[in-house]
Amino acid sequence: MIDFRSDTVTRPTAEMREAMVSAEVGDDVYGDDPTVNSLQAFAADRLGFESALFTASGTQANLLAIMSHCGRGDEYLCGQSAHNYRYEGGGAAVLGSVQPQPIENEPDGSISLKKARAAIKADDIHFASTRLLSLENTIGGKVLSLDYQRQARAFCDDHNLLLHLDGARLFNAAVKSNCDVTEITQHYDSVSVCLSKGLGAPVGSLLLGSKAFIERATRLRKMVGGGMRQAGILAAAARIALEKGPQRLFEDHENAEYLSAGLAGIPQLEITPASTQTNIVYARCRFDRAAQLRDYLVEQNILITAGNPIRFVTHLDVNRQDVDRLLDAIRRFYLS
Repeated sequence: MIDFRSDTVTRPTAEMREAMVSAEVGDDVYGDDPTVNSLQAFAADRLGFESALFTASGTQANLLAIMSHCGRGDEYLCGQSAHNYRYEGGGAAVLGSVQPQPIENEPDGSISLKKARAAIKADDIHFASTRLLSLENTIGGKVLSLDYQRQARAFCDDHNLLLHLDGARLFNAAVKSNCDVTEITQHYDSVSVCLSKGLGAPVGSLLLGSKAFIERATRLRKMVGGGMRQAGILAAAARIALEKGPQRLFEDHENAEYLSAGLAGIPQLEITPASTQTNIVYARCRFDRAAQLRDYLVEQNILITAGNPIRFVTHLDVNRQDVDRLLDAIRRFYLS
C-alpha cells in the first residue's frame, strides 16, 4: 500500500529498529534515561538552544510551550490556519486557560505583523494579557522567509512578546531555504520539532528553549501525562531521525515537484505547480470527485485523503516509481 496521506505514516528504518532493541534505558521521569538525555543534549546543541525536552507528540510539545510561556488568562497570537489553533483540540484553552487570538494567514503562510499589532490587547483589566506570538514553519507546505522571521523577532522585541515556532517540518523549511536550521531557530524563544514526520522516527517531538523554560515544560509534561519512563527505546530511533533524516528531505521535495508537474497535466485537476515548495502538494478536483478518486485508488493499493483540495504528501516511504503509479492510476480513473 502506497500512502500519500501524510508524512506521519513513515515507518522506522531497519537501523532505527535495531537501535530500539539495544537502547540503554532508565526512568526518564527521574531523569535517568541515558538515551533520552543524549538525544536532548544533541538536539539542544544542534538547534542552538540551552535545553531540549523529548515529548510524545508535536501537539504535546506545542501545548507545553504555550503553557510554559503563558499563564491562566493570558493570550497567544497565532494564524487562523495554525496547527496549534485548529488541529490540537483547543488544548491551550482547555488545559492551560490560555486564550488563542487567531489572525488570518497571508497567502504565503505568514501573519501580517500589522494585523498582529492591532490584535495585541491594551493593558486593561477587561482584556487578556497578550504574551506570545506563535508561528508555524512550514504551514501548508509553505516556508516562511528568513527575512520575515527576522521581522517577527524584532516585532516581538518591540512589543514585549515571546516568540514560539511550531517547527513540525522545520528541517523541510531549512532545506527549501538552503540554510542551516540554526539560521531559523536563532529568532525564537522556543521551537517544537516533529521527529515522526519527514525525519522518519516512529514517535516523538522535541521542545527546545532556555534551561528555565524547559524546566517549566518538564513539570507540565508530567502534569499532562507525558512522563514516558523507559523512553530511551523511542529516543534511540528519534536520534537517528534527527541526525540522518534531514540529509534526504530534498528527495521528498523533488518527488513533490515531480508529482505537481504530473498532476498539472491532468485536465480534471486544478493545480499550480509553482505553489509546491516542500513535500506537500495540493490539487483541486474540478468536478468534486475527490471521494470517488480516493475509493478508486484504494483498489489500486494507494491511499490519499479525500478533500477539495486533495493534499498529497511525499515522504521516506514514497519513491519516484510510487509517484508514477499514483499519476497513472489517477489518469485511469478519469478515463474510466
